[in-house]
Amino acid sequence: MSDLALSQYVLIGCVFVWSGFVRSGLGFGGAVLALPFLLLIVNDPLIFLPLIAVHLLFFSSLIMWKSHRAQRAADKTVSASIHWAYLKRAMTIMIIPKLAGVIGLLTLPAQWMSAIIFAIVFGYALGYLINRPIRAQSKVLDTALLSAGAYISGTSLTGAPLIIPVFANHVAKHQLRDTLFVLWWILTAIKLVSFVIVGVDLQLAHHLWLLPCAAVGHVLGQRFHARIVAAESPLFYRVLGAGLIVVSAAGLWQVLWAPS
Repeated sequence: MSDLALSQYVLIGCVFVWSGFVRSGLGFGGAVLALPFLLLIVNDPLIFLPLIAVHLLFFSSLIMWKSHRAQRAADKTVSASIHWAYLKRAMTIMIIPKLAGVIGLLTLPAQWMSAIIFAIVFGYALGYLINRPIRAQSKVLDTALLSAGAYISGTSLTGAPLIIPVFANHVAKHQLRDTLFVLWWILTAIKLVSFVIVGVDLQLAHHLWLLPCAAVGHVLGQRFHARIVAAESPLFYRVLGAGLIVVSAAGLWQVLWAPS
């Protein structure tokens, strides 16, 4: 990523601000809602996934730590904010598909992976646009969604749209956010370790300027989250969905049909 134009660096920095905002504002989506934009700038997932992975580990740890401190300060007798029992149960289903997804990312061509990512985001955005998000309604569907989400998380860190509906059905509302952050931390750590083992460039030098960009988005997202906790409007998600459909469609056209 050292031979890019200045305008590309500026755009990448803006996308990481957006990624940080989404991650802390919604509790998920830092990867799935940022990768389409990043791939329009440089069409290679392996450049950006290590950066996103490190940011996710860092900010997820920060949010969990702050949540734990705030909870203890508010009421030391309150129940745990993480549903460890369901988290362990879900991981027994997800671990093998997760590892298979990591292998798929490291073996499939970058163009294929870009197309898969754009297609996933397109379907995710369509659900928001028509106000029909994916919902889990049976044990079989739970297992299918967790397995598919784990595999996609292994390939691109964009499995959240499939995983969240299942956890939302089994984890209490006050535990959901922190439980998901622990899950993201585990899934991301697996991917990052695999990157180190196979020698993928972690883009360490670029963390020096992209981490502050993500931090700006993180702070803005925390403020946004505080506002939508009490009153969450579907209009935001519909606008977001419409924008992402345009971006994903453009990305698919660029990957699959644009002249080389």
